[in-house]
Amino acid sequence: MSELPSPVTLLVLDAEPLPRLGGLSGRVRVEHADEATLAERLPRADVLLVWDFTSHAVRHAWPGEGHRPRWVHTASAGVDHLMSPELAASDTVVTNARGVFDRPIAEYVAALVLAMAKDLPRTWELQRAREWRHRETQRVAGTRACVVGSGPIGRAIAGTLEALGITTALVGRTARGGVHGPEQLDRLLTRADWVVSAAPLTAETAGMFDARRLGMMQPSARFINVGRGQLVVEDALVEALEKRWIAGAALDVFPHEPLGPDSALWDLPGLIVSPHMSGDTIGWRDELGAQFVELYERWEAGEPLPNVVDKKRGYVPGH
Repeated sequence: MSELPSPVTLLVLDAEPLPRLGGLSGRVRVEHADEATLAERLPRADVLLVWDFTSHAVRHAWPGEGHRPRWVHTASAGVDHLMSPELAASDTVVTNARGVFDRPIAEYVAALVLAMAKDLPRTWELQRAREWRHRETQRVAGTRACVVGSGPIGRAIAGTLEALGITTALVGRTARGGVHGPEQLDRLLTRADWVVSAAPLTAETAGMFDARRLGMMQPSARFINVGRGQLVVEDALVEALEKRWIAGAALDVFPHEPLGPDSALWDLPGLIVSPHMSGDTIGWRDELGAQFVELYERWEAGEPLPNVVDKKRGYVPGH
């Protein structure tokens, strides 16, 4: 690593609440930007912290020739919101928040599976109506799940579902020990009671859950998306639920967020909608800030960084 400027300029693409970076006090010059000022301030920065991981401003503001940040860190697992051809072609290192969201998202998926199997949404509706209606519910042990996305989040989901007695198949970009390749996905979909989308958004995964694949699923199957909204063809999912091709679904991510009040998704039968919160547990922002400070100290010392994104693929490669 070449000699660092003194002091290093750290530019933060802001979101409220701001990150706690007290561990870097006196060691870096911290500057702040929003979407309107990012393009102007990026060429002066040595490091960019994308704290506002809902913003697409980096895509449009990334400088071409000349000075640009040596390192970009995003406080999110996905990087599709910031990756542009110019950034991908540059020598800038990109890292993500891999490791912070694995267990929380796995717990959230397990909660959705249990809620749908045990018909909890209907129980709450009947309670509000003061109606006593006995029903029978589904046992999850002995069912089958197909988890698409074999990164840390997908692996944590698979492990949690298996702990519930669910036989789980993991599908990744390439086949390897314990992971099925994409050529096996269609076969696994036809047998799954639970299909969980936890893949990154890439050219290969965009729109992968379309009418054909949703139509392959069993009428008793449920679909859960905690990956990216663009992995699902929304109109196809609406049709699948309206026509009862599948038994239900749960969406935590959407192509356009926040979901508008006039969206057809709010009133779809058998659909649970949540506002992109599956990985957000109490204290998660502090964890993200602490992770960045730890990464910065490694970068400052010239040590190899973990969580380095393959900018062509759009995610951190597995081992």
